Amino acid sequence: MLKIAYLINSYPKTSHSFIRREIAGLESCGIQVTRFSIRSSNATELVDEADKLEMEQTRAVLGVGIVGLFIGLLYVAVTIPIRLLLALWLTLKLSCYSEQGVLYHLAYLAEACILLQWVSDLKISHVHAHFGTNSTTVAMLCHALGGPSYSFTVHGPEEFDKVKLIALTEKIERAAFVVAVSSFGKSQLYRWCTTKQWSKIHTVHCGVDDSFLAQAIVSIPTKPRLVCVGRFCEQKGQLLLLDAVHQLVSEGLQFKLSLVGDGPLRTDIEALIVEYGLQEYVEIIGWASNSEVRQQILASRSMVLPSFAEGLPVALMESLALGRPVISTYVAGIPELVQPGVCGWLVAPGSVKALSEAIRAALYLPTEKLEQMGRAGAQRVAQQHNAAIEASKLAALFRSCIEKSQKQAIDLPLNIHTVTSIPIGINNI
Repeated sequence: MLKIAYLINSYPKTSHSFIRREIAGLESCGIQVTRFSIRSSNATELVDEADKLEMEQTRAVLGVGIVGLFIGLLYVAVTIPIRLLLALWLTLKLSCYSEQGVLYHLAYLAEACILLQWVSDLKISHVHAHFGTNSTTVAMLCHALGGPSYSFTVHGPEEFDKVKLIALTEKIERAAFVVAVSSFGKSQLYRWCTTKQWSKIHTVHCGVDDSFLAQAIVSIPTKPRLVCVGRFCEQKGQLLLLDAVHQLVSEGLQFKLSLVGDGPLRTDIEALIVEYGLQEYVEIIGWASNSEVRQQILASRSMVLPSFAEGLPVALMESLALGRPVISTYVAGIPELVQPGVCGWLVAPGSVKALSEAIRAALYLPTEKLEQMGRAGAQRVAQQHNAAIEASKLAALFRSCIEKSQKQAIDLPLNIHTVTSIPIGINNI
């Protein structure tokens, strides 16, 4: 059986259900996936039983502690010193342009030494990282140490905001392949690498599973209720959404908005609700399980997500899959999913007026028309964002990549990018 490893900065997290679905899809394709994270997740924040099960299967690199990192680094220095020098040179090169500096990158190098031991012990053929930030840095340094090939998925917007700071170009050049979650994301990756690298960049969508796709369409409620699902942060636009709600309430509209999620802006959101006197109109649900998210979406007439910056929000896919039209913005990959007038509304990002008009339309539109839009949205999601189908595309990329690496290993047995299991005696770190 093909063995690969997934590496994420922090996993599992409530907002990373798409990674869990992707891993499940890969395992259904016959690929064995070992879960690694850089740091442990906060177990108290996990509300979904599936995430709790994932946590039991995930091993955190930083769980070895400072002493463990030092021992791992020291052993690599003794056993493969040339490799370590090459990786150290790369580490210093990366730190020159990073906002985090050399000490952080030396820590990444130590983490890569631990990862090298783990993938060697488990005979992992390939490492795939989600997000082109720290986790990909560690995967790349592990490869530089002689570890397996790596690939990574870029979501945005963070990677595109910090292209040079995270050395995105270097990561693309050294990767076996790179995944974008939308055509927009793919175009942004094209901007930051040479045309020779374009062939290794592929689009594989995030997706939803049968818990959303296989649900019978439920009639849209007549009660004027909206839902917003997303992390409470600047890029999701919840503060602007409250401005729009305040404007509509001032006009006399009566409706309810449920905010599902949590995050760094929760205090600001709560304060603005009080300032605008919206306590009767806006409720904060907090993080919710997949089942609870489904219920919140089904109880609404429409999903609202006025994002300022994005990749392609899974929450929109979930809403459309359940037959609920969406209100969002002309940002990143969103227009690739949401067709205005067909399955929802798209507005200019940052425009309270445009957002208010779209919300008003969703509240006044007859339920028959909303259901028609919802059915169209469900069809688009089934075609473009079925997690099982997207995972099969990714599985094909992994198999092709590993077959190519194995062929190169046969043709060039001393290839410096290929390493067999190394006897690093730190299994109990």
